[in-house]
Amino acid sequence: MANPDSVAQNTQDSFSNYRLGKVTATQLNTAGNAVITIPLINGGLTNSGNTTTSGGVIVRRVTVQNPSGSVASANVSIGSTNDGANLVTANTVLSSVSAGGKYQDITSTATTSVVSGNVTQCLYVNVNTASGNANTVDIVVWGDVVNF
Repeated sequence: MANPDSVAQNTQDSFSNYRLGKVTATQLNTAGNAVITIPLINGGLTNSGNTTTSGGVIVRRVTVQNPSGSVASANVSIGSTNDGANLVTANTVLSSVSAGGKYQDITSTATTSVVSGNVTQCLYVNVNTASGNANTVDIVVWGDVVNF
């Protein structure tokens, strides 16, 4: 017989499309690499000193949502290192995030590599072109937990 409490007994690695990280009310008005940091699993990926035994996640998509106003001119990418390299998303203009109630999904370009806790505990948002205003957005990273 099924246990109605079975979801509470599972952890993030038991589900697909888990929220891996989130940053709220952040601005895209400053251009540069690693302008915004998004902790993965609240900074809880294991770093055991090597990729094989460290925690890992698969990034499936990133959603830019809940704008306080238009950030449609902003161009962003997201990577696993703070130098603008090792991207998990391509450079993307946020043209759909033009007013309150709008959002835009950015598909991951990392098709075969797990983001390892040995490499990073967070993802870095690179703002290639600033939004030109102080409007804010939430950025949410979705994917799968491979291990902790």
